[in-house]
Amino acid sequence: MSAGPLLDFSLRPVSFADMEGWNDDDPSDLFGALEACRRHIAGVKPYRTGALGLTADDLLPLLEAARDLNSQSADEARAFFERNCQPFLIARKDGERGLVTAFYEPEIEVSDGPDVNFRFPIYRRPDDLVDIDDNNRPAEFDPSYVFGLLRDGVISEYPDRRTIDEGYLQGRGLEIAWAKSRVDLFFVHVQGAARLAYPDGRRARITYAAKAGHPFSGIGKHLIERGEIDPARISMQAIRAWLAAHPDKVDEVLWHNRSYIFFRETPFQEEDTGPVAAAKVALVAGRSLAVDRLIHTFGYPFFIRAESLTHIGGRPFQRLMLALDTGSAIVGPARGDIFTGSGDAAGELAGTVRNEADFYILIPKAAAARFG
Repeated sequence: MSAGPLLDFSLRPVSFADMEGWNDDDPSDLFGALEACRRHIAGVKPYRTGALGLTADDLLPLLEAARDLNSQSADEARAFFERNCQPFLIARKDGERGLVTAFYEPEIEVSDGPDVNFRFPIYRRPDDLVDIDDNNRPAEFDPSYVFGLLRDGVISEYPDRRTIDEGYLQGRGLEIAWAKSRVDLFFVHVQGAARLAYPDGRRARITYAAKAGHPFSGIGKHLIERGEIDPARISMQAIRAWLAAHPDKVDEVLWHNRSYIFFRETPFQEEDTGPVAAAKVALVAGRSLAVDRLIHTFGYPFFIRAESLTHIGGRPFQRLMLALDTGSAIVGPARGDIFTGSGDAAGELAGTVRNEADFYILIPKAAAARFG
């Protein structure tokens, strides 16, 4: 059945047997995240409905059924989803397969104050940054802008990365901490979260709070278009290596991405607990997916099959995941970002993921009836 006249994809009902790799997966570690989603919807507010039309209310029967099921075996976990959900292949109308990349939570050295080594501020959300929606978006703004500058009752574009880097926010007391490396901080912006390591041994966490509003522009694509990096070897590692080899061009390249991210502080809990992301639920390494929230609704399960992605887990990637995050670069119905975990090892895993994939969404059976 078509997902809607304005959307460039359709949903095709399939059986669980049609999803290659399903019987080899063990989704038992998703039940804690399902319960966290249920508590958020019930106690805070429902997730925003994406253009696909699936609501938090549509999801609740699945979340209620999953309560107190944390100790399921792999077979029992799969059987739970088979009883309660109907899978659909997300089929792009252009016939192309989907695409997965990956993200992680970096750890970055910081200081409470600036000095000769720690010179690059991590900023909280400014007071003059306002949310924009269809009710207050200026006519000249691109529809992608969801933040802007409010001054004297007028909304305009917020200053971009270059303007902020050159001191626009200095003296306003917005600094959370100072980092050693502008490049390291840039990649924290790209990932949207980080662990902070202070010289005295303290640990803290930051996570996404807002952005300056400008669309994300990937510097990897920019370097490819300039002929600096071969498209066949593009990765986070290759980008970092190029920046390290061309220190005189770092600002120029980073400023190509006008988007700028603001953060909020969150408690540092257990070492193996993931950061709390856009769905307000702690991410589970290897099981959490960032999706296009304009299309999809947080909390829904997706089965991802990327047979060419083998370095996460040592075999073709075939896993049930939960949509718990989003990102500026994650655009489209069959586009996802896999959370690989925290720290340098997780970054090594994430940095080279760019693989074709099949996307299946699991819809609770009552809601699935609307889609055929």
